[in-house]
Amino acid sequence: MKKLGIAFIAVCSALQGISQTNPAITSWLRNTTGITGRHYVKNNSTAILDADSANVKTVLYSANSVYIRANGVPSYVTGPFQDGNPSLTTSQNAIFKFPLNPVQNTGTPTATSGGNIGIFINGVALFDYRDGVSWKNSTGTIAGGPSGGMGDGIWNRDAIIAEKAGFDCAKGHPAMGNYHHHQNPSAFKLDLTVISTVCNLYDADGLYVIDSTKHSPLIGFAYDGFPIYGAYAHKNVDGTGGIVRMKSSYSLRNITTRTTYSNGNDVTDGPAVSTTYPLGYFREDYQYTATSAATPDYLDQHNGRFCITPEYPNGIYCYFATVDANWNSAYPYAVGPTFYGVKSAAKVTSITEVVSFYNGSATGLELVNADKLEISIFPNPSSEIIAIQQSGLVLKDLKVELYDMSGKLIQTGQLYQGSTISYFDVSQLQSGEYLVRVSDGKQTKTNKIILSH
Repeated sequence: MKKLGIAFIAVCSALQGISQTNPAITSWLRNTTGITGRHYVKNNSTAILDADSANVKTVLYSANSVYIRANGVPSYVTGPFQDGNPSLTTSQNAIFKFPLNPVQNTGTPTATSGGNIGIFINGVALFDYRDGVSWKNSTGTIAGGPSGGMGDGIWNRDAIIAEKAGFDCAKGHPAMGNYHHHQNPSAFKLDLTVISTVCNLYDADGLYVIDSTKHSPLIGFAYDGFPIYGAYAHKNVDGTGGIVRMKSSYSLRNITTRTTYSNGNDVTDGPAVSTTYPLGYFREDYQYTATSAATPDYLDQHNGRFCITPEYPNGIYCYFATVDANWNSAYPYAVGPTFYGVKSAAKVTSITEVVSFYNGSATGLELVNADKLEISIFPNPSSEIIAIQQSGLVLKDLKVELYDMSGKLIQTGQLYQGSTISYFDVSQLQSGEYLVRVSDGKQTKTNKIILSH
């Protein structure tokens, strides 16, 4: 028994060492405060509080794997889905297993597929570009998906284009209750050019705010175990060159008919390019142009590159959630159309090895001082509503308070972990100066605002 005890202590010590250094263990947004999901229903802009817990429930790890327990429910408000999708965000109560030491696939690349191909750090699913629908030429119609046939799999419909009307403000939607993003999980309203009006009535935020001046946060992991980052990073792979937008190396083909692939292969004809079926409507409308050392900010055919990041100072292969110059999502959006690494992660029904719970804080995520709270308040001056937004990614719940200049507390609110924005209704307050205080429980930042009615 004494020897067993010593061995057990040694194993736990080794696992604890792993947990302090591997971002695949430390980077998840663990729900330690009981946050639950929220959703809108059509024609009602008041969010409904759900019973299912948001973000990640627990993180467990062994010497080689990490296990993520999550409902697949974000802390930001989801819905409504205005394309007729009757589904609501529903708890998946899932366990995801990821490798701690992902490896490159040196053989034939594995294609991404419909359904989960990764998860974001809040436990929400990542899908690839497709919506499960393809052109079925024998009928002259789109087929596939929940209500159609299988389709022919030759001209595969791009969900970002075809399903835009069904995305909520956070650019997500559910498939049979499984809420997911196909693309960069930052709200439509935060793009430089806003291409959807859904946020006007059903306001939400998303996982993070794009900041073109900073390296984007680590926002998820693909099913090969490699990390996924937001849209901006160091220009050069060695961590130098300033912060620039990571660019997709896929571009639209110069075609008016759909009779061949970009490699020249003749295939069953799809629909001609038109206003109904514009370029980009199908994945096969894109062509890939190989990158070179002279263009390190252009990504490879998997939508990634090997580079140094804040979480991986020795370098690792990383995917990026690509956007264009207007911050609108750019194909192939996150991962794909093939994986860089050996696809080994998946949903599992149980954990069959000895594991430890991870109970620490995420590496580098503790706020060191109040300056780390980068708060924007707008509009300022205001007469109706003020919005309080934390730049980047909110890594823990933040308390938001509104005071008058005498120090009297007027209103309280929260910025939830894994969301970005909170609001105060100031329409009934007198004109004058007020203070907005944001705190993480240890550090506080205060901003002055002006109300003018």
